[in-house]
This record gives sequence, structure tokens and C-alpha cells, in this order.
Amino acid sequence: MKKAIVLLSGGLDSTTALYLAKSEGFDEIYALTFQYGQKHDKELQSAQAIARAAQVKEHKVVTLLLNQWQGCALTDPEMEVENGKVDRQDIPTTYVPARNMVFLSVAASWADALDITDIYIGVSEVDYSGYVDCREEFIRAMEQAINLGTVTGAEKKHHITIHAPFMHMTKAEEVKLGLKLGVDFSLTWTCYRGGDSPCGTCDSCLLRAKAFAEAGVNDPLTVHTTKS
Repeated sequence: MKKAIVLLSGGLDSTTALYLAKSEGFDEIYALTFQYGQKHDKELQSAQAIARAAQVKEHKVVTLLLNQWQGCALTDPEMEVENGKVDRQDIPTTYVPARNMVFLSVAASWADALDITDIYIGVSEVDYSGYVDCREEFIRAMEQAINLGTVTGAEKKHHITIHAPFMHMTKAEEVKLGLKLGVDFSLTWTCYRGGDSPCGTCDSCLLRAKAFAEAGVNDPLTVHTTKS
């Protein structure tokens, strides 16, 4: 059985990455989701629904309270999520300090425990909000560190690969790929603000709207919201 760990946030990118891993022959998917002190649990609910729909081997929700320090609008109760910019050049206040570094470290620990050599993450440096931990340079550096710091990589010499298949892919291309793979995008959640329906104005909502528009298909969350 081919095994892989997939970082599953409940969003468009990570869900498509999960289905891509399945299509690439990984029979046993171990999904990893984090409760890191987010102000809402909508993405956690989505991740759980997606894990069930995809029939993963195991789904763990790990608590890492990154809200113990201030400065991020996603975790700091004193900060509001700002309205987004599709062509942003600055680092937004929704950047969670070193989040992907932390998440990949935990994924590496689980991979080491299970002797798994493949980790999937849905980051991209094409359509993104300028987060420094979504860049290919960072992913390759983390891969090297993980191989030096695990028994699987350093002692057993089983190279651990971090798969970032969307690194140079637009979100529109992701949407098209996801549809081919059978992703139910109605289960995913993208909005930074939570609530009963997407706000439509945060960075994440704007990037998602742009992706579906460029892909030429309706976003099921938006369609549902419009009809309701």
C-alpha cells in the first residue's frame, strides 16, 4: 500500500491536493488538520467532511494554539480581518507566523512514526496572498531539514518528499483539475471570516472567486448563497 500524509485545511487547495494524491496511486491517505486558534471552526468542519467523503485511512486534528501571541488577524481577537486585494504586494495581517513551517514539522513527525515518505501540501506562489511560507524555496529547504532530522530520512535513508503540486499552477487550473478528480467543492471552505456564508471580500474569497471565474465554472458556495 502506498501511503501519504496530506495537510488538509478544508480549503480549495488542500482538498484538491488530497484528491490528487489519491489519483497518483496513494492508497492510504493520512489527513492532518490543525486547530491553531482560529476565530472560527468552519474550515475544521469542512476538513472533517472532506476526509469522510474521500474515505481517508485516518484523519487527525491536532491542536497547536498559535493564538498565544498577537499580530495575526486570523487568531488575534483584537484584530479584524482586512478586505482583500487580488494583486497584493505586501504581507497581509492574515499571515500566521511560520504556520507552514510548524505544520510541516508536525507532518514530518507523523510521517517518521509511520515510516511514510510522502507529504502533500497545497501551497502555491502564483495565486496567493504573499505568504513567505508558500514559496518553493521554503518548501525545498523544509524538505532538506526533514530528511536530516528524522530517522526515516537520516538513518533509514528513505527520502521524504514534500509534494507541492500547485506551486506554479494558478487556482483556476486547480479548480479545473479538482473537477476532473471528482472534488466536491461545496464541501470546502475558504473565507477567513467564517459565518454562514463566505464574506466575498477577504483575500481568500477574492482569490477563490477569481479562480472559479477564470475556470469558467460556478462556485457552488456562491451559487448556494445566491439562491438562499
